[in-house]
Amino acid sequence: MGKATGFLEIERIEEGYAPVIDRLKHYKEFVIGLDNAQAKQQAGRCMDCGTPFCNHGCPVHNIIPDFNALVERSDWQAAIDVLHSTNNFPEFTGRICPAPCESACTLGINLLPVGIKSIEHAIIDHAWQQGWVLPQPATVKTGKKVAVIGSGPAGLAASQQLARVGHDVTLFEKNDRAGGLLRYGIPDFKLDKTHIDRRVAQLAAEGVTIRTGVLVGTLPADSKVTNWATETIAPADILQDFDAVLLAGGAEQSRDLPVPGRDLDGIHFAMEFLPQQNKINAGDKLTGQIRADGKHVIVIGGGDTGSDCVGTSNRHGAASVTQFELMPKPPVQEDRPLTWPYWPLKLRTSSSHEEGCVREFAIATTEFIGEQGRVTGLKTVQVTLQDGKLTEVAGTEKTWPADLVLLAMGFVSPVASVLDGFGVIKDARGNALASTDATESTGGYATNIPKVFAAGDMRKGQSLVVWAIREGRQAARAIDAYLMGRSELPG
Repeated sequence: MGKATGFLEIERIEEGYAPVIDRLKHYKEFVIGLDNAQAKQQAGRCMDCGTPFCNHGCPVHNIIPDFNALVERSDWQAAIDVLHSTNNFPEFTGRICPAPCESACTLGINLLPVGIKSIEHAIIDHAWQQGWVLPQPATVKTGKKVAVIGSGPAGLAASQQLARVGHDVTLFEKNDRAGGLLRYGIPDFKLDKTHIDRRVAQLAAEGVTIRTGVLVGTLPADSKVTNWATETIAPADILQDFDAVLLAGGAEQSRDLPVPGRDLDGIHFAMEFLPQQNKINAGDKLTGQIRADGKHVIVIGGGDTGSDCVGTSNRHGAASVTQFELMPKPPVQEDRPLTWPYWPLKLRTSSSHEEGCVREFAIATTEFIGEQGRVTGLKTVQVTLQDGKLTEVAGTEKTWPADLVLLAMGFVSPVASVLDGFGVIKDARGNALASTDATESTGGYATNIPKVFAAGDMRKGQSLVVWAIREGRQAARAIDAYLMGRSELPG
């Protein structure tokens, strides 16, 4: 802690945004991060609590008071070492994590919390600028071969950890570029893909073999999951060729809305819409792109994916964008004494909302309507929450014009056919059944199939990028212990 009274004297400094009129013209990042002086000042607000709840609010347990103190002393190289000790990819979380650590900050009881996320963002960007982020190849090889299926944050983190202790890791990705949902689920204006490219290059230099365009297993013929694979490998071949396998794919099975008219053209899952724009941004040509130009767009689903659809639609030049949320409108201000240090229920307005969006709460879609096979609108009714159940409110029916409807209601599970191909037992939600608890024979994350492990969305279900990184790191430790009898990898 640099200054004992810093939290009393220094105001929270927020990251800035480029003006809306400018950022809507492109798909580049527009957040203006803290400069070194601002980060140093912000870090000076940290109280260095006796019990730092922020550490526990962070799924990877970042050692937040320590790197705050180091930034406050301008010891940036030590700060990135501390940050990297728990988080393989702070440039991802520093940009797109909702920062549960800040909700747990002790200052948040009655003041604005420390801007932990903005400090993390500043540390890693400074480290890249200084050339401190370098490959760390293993000095001794074990001769053990590990297959990691899925190159999202869980797969990337696990691959890096396993390679650094000497295992021969092959990372399989069904799409044409590594990154999983980081690559094709998150818009470029929130996460520029050069950040992924740098880490992929680092993994390759550390000895990870990265095979893109390879589908392990099968997908149903009618699947809407993004798949740009040009090669297929049978799970049986993977099991034969590798000493351990980690299933680390994303929860890509989108939640549907089976109401009358669902089969009309112009109704798409968000994960049909968003990946296409990212692929175009990467310089690829794509025929039949779903576009929002000049259309009245309705996004069904009030979460982050829905917000991403709003931002992308506005960049296309939509005539209007409306976002529906089934649940009631949350309070503008959370009840801090009730919720601290946990993630609070409050109204959250994203940068995409600020770019132009009408938000409707407590509203349910009852029917899609159309002409000549194409959607022209939809019917809704207001709902109210009574005794824990949503009930329709009589007399609130309404018809809305819509030329494009995007379903962004979350994800129900990973792709079942991939798990079935390995013979992995699923839990009640369709995820791989694999406990994080260690047993006498494994360090956790093991499925019912010998030498097959599962982590991230594949095991936990839809969750945050930071949770995927945590699970990938812990699964790597479990696999290392399985292969070698013990592991020195951190959890």
